[in-house]
Amino acid sequence: MTDYGHDLEFGLFPSPDAARADRVVELAHVAEVSGLDLVTVQDHPYQARHLDAWTLVSVIAARTSTLRVALNVANLPLRQPVVLAKSVATLDLLTGGRAELGLGAGAFWDAIVAAGGPRLSPGESVEALEEAIAVIRGVWAGEGSVRVEGRFHRAVGLHSGPAPAHPVGIWLGAYKPRMLRLTGRRADGWLPSMGYAGPDVLGGMNAVIDEAAVTAGRVPEAVRRLYNVSGSFGPAPGGGGLSGSPADWAEQLAGLTLEHGMATFILGTDDLDDVRRFGEEVAPLVRDLVATERERRASAPDDDTAAPATEPAAVRERSAEPADPTTAPAPASTQHGAVVVPTADDGTRLTTDLPWDESARPTYPLRPDAAAQEGYSPHQLAVPQHLVDVHDHLRSELVQVRDVVDQVVRGHLAVGAARSAVNAMTMRQNNWTLGAYCESYCRVVTGHHTLEDTGIFPHLRRSDPDARPVIDRLEEEHEVIHDVLDDVDRALVALVADEDGALDRLRGVVDLLTDTLLSHLAYEERELLHPLARYGFTR
Repeated sequence: MTDYGHDLEFGLFPSPDAARADRVVELAHVAEVSGLDLVTVQDHPYQARHLDAWTLVSVIAARTSTLRVALNVANLPLRQPVVLAKSVATLDLLTGGRAELGLGAGAFWDAIVAAGGPRLSPGESVEALEEAIAVIRGVWAGEGSVRVEGRFHRAVGLHSGPAPAHPVGIWLGAYKPRMLRLTGRRADGWLPSMGYAGPDVLGGMNAVIDEAAVTAGRVPEAVRRLYNVSGSFGPAPGGGGLSGSPADWAEQLAGLTLEHGMATFILGTDDLDDVRRFGEEVAPLVRDLVATERERRASAPDDDTAAPATEPAAVRERSAEPADPTTAPAPASTQHGAVVVPTADDGTRLTTDLPWDESARPTYPLRPDAAAQEGYSPHQLAVPQHLVDVHDHLRSELVQVRDVVDQVVRGHLAVGAARSAVNAMTMRQNNWTLGAYCESYCRVVTGHHTLEDTGIFPHLRRSDPDARPVIDRLEEEHEVIHDVLDDVDRALVALVADEDGALDRLRGVVDLLTDTLLSHLAYEERELLHPLARYGFTR
């Protein structure tokens, strides 16, 4: 059971169907607006029905603003390493650091030979891949010369460069022990597919990678674990894969993270609705489930005998029996220096009226100040501190949303009077970027509130009668904020439709979101400090 602690990422793996080229790009657009992090494309240059993978990911990167792109995985026998390295570095520079590289040793050798490539044995293909990695990294170094004198790939005296804009990850599609050991020694990521490596074999494969990493003087955490997944929203298909509701998918994926360390999930689908569900519903739930379980583990004593990680604590909470307040953990008797400081509300408001009366809010009987926290252990105070940390992330992302709104407003004012095609394209791209940021942020806020409403709040309501009026009020405010988020969505639609006054409307509703959300977050941190310290997020 291994969780490497990597941040979670979610991506799309569409079919590069040449007969539906526009559809592939549309899928990428939906992926971006739905909050996914990357789009990856399979690379089979000999396949007549496929678009060229490198050209396709370059177009996707140019047509989007936030998505990272990668080959999944590059067909190395038909992609010369120096040219591939230069192509990846160039795209990374042009997109501000949004290119990654999946690599494979090769397969379908008859087709490779038919396309002019070499026929290699399994051992030779792994050796060639290791040489290619050395060449690619040498080109990316950006200084000096490259000197790799391999049996299959050579680059001797080649000037290094250009260097990419960010440290591009090399992810290997690996299944057999020799490739897994190479992954542990040399790669930044491991990228298997569920159809070839089911969840039941991930543990053994991870162990091979980890052992090779340690032998090479690396830590296992240096290798990100990515996973190409498939499934259906509904009953399990005959071929296996993910199944059930978005919440069911989230539980299955969270289990893969907590038990096997898989941290990047790339969905293979050409269905627009599935892309939306994966980004808007599944991904936020997985992030919350994993964050909650990681926090539980971090705050649990060394001899913790709680339920195993394959069933996240936030999931277990939904079916737990009501807790007995009389048996809740008592504050520790030893005083310590740790203090949780709820974020203060300075009363600044951007709009004239809030949709609720702040003076009517109920309060928890105990004060949130330092003196009132004496007696709690560091483990207990870690729980309300985690809430503050999550809220800090929401506040920082809100600042970015407001900044993007301001940039778009300035851009429209600068070019709005012009009628050239270039200026029109600029405004459309600005609108798309704004939409992607706002849609993504709204999903994150909704996902956070959903976790509270379905897991944390029911637990605190059962455990602490004094907290019930506060929790009732917080749930009411969630409903209000949900309505404001709907207004943001409607304002974005009006902006795309170029309706009169759409920008002013959007600016106003983002101001209202700022006022309501910041007020709500500060109130929640202040009033739930003691209930969370006493009873935690879950039973």
